[in-house]
Amino acid sequence: MTTSETATEGQDHTAAIGPDRTVAVVGTGTMGQGIAQVALVAGHPVRLYDSAPGRAAEAVAALTARLDRLVEKGRLDAAAREAAVGRLHAAEDPAELADASLVIEAIVEDLSVKQRLFADLEKIVGDDTVLATNTSSLSVTAIAGGLRLPGRFVGLHFFNPAPLLPLVEVVSGFATDQDVATRAYATVKGWGKTPVRCADTPGFIVNRVARPFYAEALRVYEEGAADPATIDAALRECGGFRMGPFELTDLIGQDVNEAVTRSVWDSFFQDPKFTPSLAQRRLVESGRLGRKSGHGWFSYAEGAERPEPHTAAPANAPEWITVWGDLGPAEPLVGLFEAAGITVLHKKGGGHIELPSGAELSLADGETSFEYAEEAIVYFDLAYDYAAASRIVLSTREDLDPAALAEAVGLFQALGKKVSVIGDVPGMIVARTVAMLADVAADAVDRGVATAEDVDTAMRLGVNYPAGPMEWAGRVGYRHTCGLLRELHARYANGRYAPGLGLVRRAAAEDAEDSR
Repeated sequence: MTTSETATEGQDHTAAIGPDRTVAVVGTGTMGQGIAQVALVAGHPVRLYDSAPGRAAEAVAALTARLDRLVEKGRLDAAAREAAVGRLHAAEDPAELADASLVIEAIVEDLSVKQRLFADLEKIVGDDTVLATNTSSLSVTAIAGGLRLPGRFVGLHFFNPAPLLPLVEVVSGFATDQDVATRAYATVKGWGKTPVRCADTPGFIVNRVARPFYAEALRVYEEGAADPATIDAALRECGGFRMGPFELTDLIGQDVNEAVTRSVWDSFFQDPKFTPSLAQRRLVESGRLGRKSGHGWFSYAEGAERPEPHTAAPANAPEWITVWGDLGPAEPLVGLFEAAGITVLHKKGGGHIELPSGAELSLADGETSFEYAEEAIVYFDLAYDYAAASRIVLSTREDLDPAALAEAVGLFQALGKKVSVIGDVPGMIVARTVAMLADVAADAVDRGVATAEDVDTAMRLGVNYPAGPMEWAGRVGYRHTCGLLRELHARYANGRYAPGLGLVRRAAAEDAEDSR
């Protein structure tokens, strides 16, 4: 039996902290109350503590009201509500947490404040009590650094709102005992959550791997290739993401999102793959923080109209096209064209579509149209699912013959798609974003941060990606993904797009498999 099999067998409810044992939550803000609700509904006695006098009692009242609303909506029966309220108590003094089997902290993101809290708690609770932090950005290892028993300390990073979102990152610090991490994993799994194991690294899984989703959109915007509404629409309607990065950062708060990006960048010694955006910095400096300030990338003032994405005017579809070779990740388009009544001629080699005008239509590969001044080239973006996508994004140089561009627009409109035409930017929008997500994810996996399965699970459940980046890159092809990054690196030679060894190895393995 392998070590991984043994670890998997240990991840069951037999190792969980029993529901008869007390769970204490320190910090009674939105996250603290949410975590307390999860533990309470799972059957635990719960004690809430806050250093501010009266806050714990207020939180108990607020949680009771939440339970009442669940009863009204039919999500909790009255008897369960009564039992839960009977198990919920406010603690006015930390000493009242002495018999807790698990203490979860959800206070301000300040390292010294957290360190002092746990140093005090360690004097109160028993040596077998599991201590956990809900930090999203600080080092679990550093928080536990001064403890007498750092092995019983673990990160439990819930996502907001905790009662609704299933993901919990179970973070092992440098000194965390394996059995403590396993017990914490089993406990939150018993609460109905989906835990993933993670090593203590800047941003853990989600906040580390997600950086390119925001960064590449900001880079395309900074280069003047497209406006925020169009970039959002491309990633939503073509890429299959739940929200675009501009509307999402407006929801999160521009200051919060930028602070996380800067924290990860600094923690990785200013690695260019995580470089923050000057455009976002200026937005924060201007006070445009998003929904909470009434204005971010978009205005949220009463009556304000949301900018529409650029959408091309209707154009006539060509009656026929020639498909040269295999289109790789875009091969599903061939069947869609045929189903739309367009005659498709097939020729060997090339890997692109030829339009009647002679213009070439190619999947984004990291190159640009202006580099082929003697040829008419239009690039189209990667889609998560070409059949389901409601929008296709095209990119070409400004001086392309309008008739050739109209052919390309009409071709995709014949499939019932909206079409956006953006500037001649390498890698376009979805393709470069997915490639960078895959690169950062593969690096995390190969450095032992988490398994590929846990990375994909975290990104699907934590930030609602249509697929995990490892799964998506495998489906697109590591060779294609690695090749696109190499082309980007040739055009932005600052190291940001240089494919990591993890991606290079996988591309080489794919080559070897294909040559057999």
